[in-house]
Amino acid sequence: FDKGARTALAFVTLRADGEREFMFYRNPSADMLLTPEDLNLELIRSAKVFHYGSISLIVEPCRSAHLKAMEVAKDAGCLLSYDPNLRLPLWPSPEEARNQILSIWDKADLIKVSDVELEFLTGSDKIDDASALSLWHPNLKLLLVTLGENGSRYYTKNFHGSVDAFHVNTVDTTGAGDSFVGALLGKIVDDQSILEDEARLREVLKFANACGAITTTKKGAIPALPTEADVLSLIKGE
Repeated sequence: FDKGARTALAFVTLRADGEREFMFYRNPSADMLLTPEDLNLELIRSAKVFHYGSISLIVEPCRSAHLKAMEVAKDAGCLLSYDPNLRLPLWPSPEEARNQILSIWDKADLIKVSDVELEFLTGSDKIDDASALSLWHPNLKLLLVTLGENGSRYYTKNFHGSVDAFHVNTVDTTGAGDSFVGALLGKIVDDQSILEDEARLREVLKFANACGAITTTKKGAIPALPTEADVLSLIKGE
């Protein structure tokens, strides 16, 4: 809470194909004013996974809070999971967005990018293995590229491949990426050895793809998130 700042709002405009455009109401919003001193460090240290985006890197003091939280999580042995979640309207310029997103790149254990983010970060219009692997760094355990209706690709030190999407009637893609990565993290939080076992990882990514797909069939982000039963039903129906 902050007495002098508003709560950030995001307005989402839907296109006919379910893709969306964002407009934001903030400057400043309370989350932008989060300081390192505001952090609950014991909560962070008690976690198994620390998941974050890049929007908190845009302005101070939130950027310092973000970096401090990452440092504390890393020292505590958390798995660091990064979804850049590019929202260009919030950044001063595309160059600043790219620089800041990549400034913490080599700290993450797991990174998930969309096809659009892959193009943006690499400057290439090719969405292929070479383009994805140009983003690889030595500390990375898993790099994921989500491809919308074309499923997802995965890259580890020892193997890589792709997992097909589930075909559904897409209404609104908002929240699909969050649903995908949330499902993945939920499955590996108690057993990170899945990241080194391709057969098990493929099963988890199939589950995550199904979560993402179901999320696109309803409007909104949070209300569209599926239950595990919904997901298993979709998987069995394929």
